[in-house]
Amino acid sequence: MHDQVDHGHSLAEDLKIMEAMVARRRALKWFAGAGTAALVAGCGGGSGSSTETTSSVSVVSGSTPTPTPTATATTTATPTPTPTATATTSSSGCIADPTETAGPYPADGTNTASGSTSNALAISGIVRSDIRPSFISTTTVATGVQVVITLTLVNVNASCAPLAGYAVYLWHCDRNGYYSLYSVAAESYLRGVQVTDANGQVTFTTIFPACYSGRWPHMHFEVFSTLGNATGGRYSILTSQLAMPAALSATIFADTTTYPSSRTNLAQVSLSNDNVFGDNSAAQLAQQTPTFVAAATGYTATALIGIAR
Repeated sequence: MHDQVDHGHSLAEDLKIMEAMVARRRALKWFAGAGTAALVAGCGGGSGSSTETTSSVSVVSGSTPTPTPTATATTTATPTPTPTATATTSSSGCIADPTETAGPYPADGTNTASGSTSNALAISGIVRSDIRPSFISTTTVATGVQVVITLTLVNVNASCAPLAGYAVYLWHCDRNGYYSLYSVAAESYLRGVQVTDANGQVTFTTIFPACYSGRWPHMHFEVFSTLGNATGGRYSILTSQLAMPAALSATIFADTTTYPSSRTNLAQVSLSNDNVFGDNSAAQLAQQTPTFVAAATGYTATALIGIAR
């Protein structure tokens, strides 16, 4: 038999008790929800707009290095180059070469040898740069100290402008003082013609001439306005000579094996008593004397030839 409970309360009192119980349950439910929210917040959660971004940068322990300041380049003033003097050629840099004798051995058709006219200019082969070999009846090569000489023709009436297209005939004696086609009639060496280039220059390969009795060592040359005039042996515009330098002549002629009689002959002559150069001015002699420079084989030489055109 069930126990009987005596409520002893009215309906109104029961309703109040029931409302109090419902309120108590709601309070307990609210506290439970708040505790759960606090627990989630303590674990790092949050709403969508408050997401925390975690950086993955590694940190090296120790003090942070202070950046080294970058040196600023200092501009240094560039030194001004010292101007280099430039050589200039003036109208006074050249003079007209004096006319000299062609001598007795020109072989240009103006004289005779052994009763006949000798004219090497009209023979094929005369136009050549290396004039050491004979080119007519033999191929004998003249021996001696080699010289490569460049002659520059200029117009003294046009500020020493080069003369292009002119023909130069060069000839001289051999190491014994003999001239081809004359004293050594069978030979035709040490004679040749060249035409000046755009710089007014011609170059010949030859030998240093001997000094024979009564004459200073020298080379002969003739200038023609065209090659046709040269090979025709006529209308030369200048006939002259080049004087060999005194000191170099003495040095070369000391070799008496190569130049048998030149040392003795040079001792008996001078520029002042030479019958060709003796009456020339100092300026003329300076221009008529080539400049020589020692080379691997012999010498190179240069000379200026002034012509009034």
